[in-house]
Amino acid sequence: MAQTPSKTPTIAPVASPFWVAHVHADRRPFLLARNRIVSALRGWFAGHDFVEVETGALQVSPGNETHLHAFATRLTTPDGTSTRLYLRTSPEFACKKLLAAGEARIVEFAKVFRNRERGALHHPEFTLVEWYRAREPYEALMTDCAAILACAAEAAGTKELTFRGRTADPFAAPERLTVAEAFTRFAGVDLLATLPGGEPDREGLARAARGAAIRIGDDDRWGDIFSRVLVERIEGNLGIGRPTILDRYPVHQAALARPAQDRREAERFELYACGVELANGFGELTDPIEQRARLESEMAEKERIYGERYPLDEDFLAALAAMPQACGIALGLDRLVMLATGAPRIEQVLWNPLA
Repeated sequence: MAQTPSKTPTIAPVASPFWVAHVHADRRPFLLARNRIVSALRGWFAGHDFVEVETGALQVSPGNETHLHAFATRLTTPDGTSTRLYLRTSPEFACKKLLAAGEARIVEFAKVFRNRERGALHHPEFTLVEWYRAREPYEALMTDCAAILACAAEAAGTKELTFRGRTADPFAAPERLTVAEAFTRFAGVDLLATLPGGEPDREGLARAARGAAIRIGDDDRWGDIFSRVLVERIEGNLGIGRPTILDRYPVHQAALARPAQDRREAERFELYACGVELANGFGELTDPIEQRARLESEMAEKERIYGERYPLDEDFLAALAAMPQACGIALGLDRLVMLATGAPRIEQVLWNPLA
């Protein structure tokens, strides 16, 4: 017998807030594991002569990467003068100023803020573990990454990292794979052939991507196509079974990194486990003239795509002239905790997630 439809609208169930006792009880094991991991990482850095620093969250520039979006606010002085400031998307500029000041090994467990980002692996406020080594090669960061994965796993009491059915051994030596090798292996694309003389060949990469059955928009630029191939064909294959270090990004995808021996490439790598990007490291660019040009190019692209741009941090650019050769890396602490505990969403490992 058919029922008469109710005139009362159906209300979709709303997830309970994190402070409801049974919700907190379910999350608490992840949070306690997070505390153990943080404690273990702090001990590891202290044992390797790193000085833990705390830089400011309010900055004159939030960072100048095209696709990172910041939260803006205003600083008002007692006389009523108002200045626009931003919540940082990274502590990078401030940390590099400390290298210019004379610090040699520093680490920060930094709260950072990024707008337009929300999902299983993204939260508007999250924690980066960012560290720098002055006068050391960027390969030292790769060694650090392997040790930190093992350290986190030991603290969490696990022998494997997991996410969405994929696993990786945190105690295994990471595979080191260049970006060009990954494009060939997983997409059949000769990436370096699309950088003749170091300049992007948009049509060449578009043809190669279409040959790999990847849809390309008429207004997509070389960088857009690069990112689409990376996301659709490559990232899901990285860090399976053991971590992967994806090394030597094209210089056009590494605005803050110095060029590699092949000038088409840069000293930039990313760490992956279980198909998840965990860290992004550089051999740091210290030429203030080149850095200014790159950041201005990033902001021009941001304005083209999103209709906005952020100011440059002139104090940072001035400090670069005094900064020694260095390497630095940012690791997503929350993602690392997720993989070490098997948490399915980033909110599970945050003590106070946004509703």
